[in-house]
Amino acid sequence: MSDETPFEGVTSAHADAEGVTIVRVFKASPQELFDAWTKPEHFSRWFGENDSEISAENISMDARPGGKWNATMIHGPDRIEIPFQGEFLEVVEPERVVLTLTDQGQIEASKHEVLTAVFTDLGDGRTEMHFAQRGGNVSSDEYTRALRGELIFFERLGGHLKARHDPPAGSGPRAQSGSSS
Repeated sequence: MSDETPFEGVTSAHADAEGVTIVRVFKASPQELFDAWTKPEHFSRWFGENDSEISAENISMDARPGGKWNATMIHGPDRIEIPFQGEFLEVVEPERVVLTLTDQGQIEASKHEVLTAVFTDLGDGRTEMHFAQRGGNVSSDEYTRALRGELIFFERLGGHLKARHDPPAGSGPRAQSGSSS
């Protein structure tokens, strides 16, 4: 296959004093990615690092412009609670989600980060996600740490989407060997 875009994975990732930008290809439809960003039962499965979790009772999402969202992440072996919250700014199904984010409790409206995820159908069951985090409320070093964390988040998102497509182990027809008569 001479396709320039990989079947799945990160194609670019960058952090600087302005924010974070990540481009990643997923084996999923734009609708599946849109749902992963806007439905609690999906968002809770991928938002966070590998030693983090968000339970269903600790998340709410009103995915419409002006709608609020919040999620309490339990992180690490010490089970530290991290409350995230924000507001949906744009919701264009299944193409784009823009939302604010803060993990600092109730702070001024101008002190949040803005997360933008744009989904482009590449065909063949693949979607390219252009992700950006902007806001200027953290240092360049903090954006670099955010980049590392978000790469883990999106790896988890890829695993969540893959698990939705793969049949459970031991089920389904076995692959046939390639002999033809």
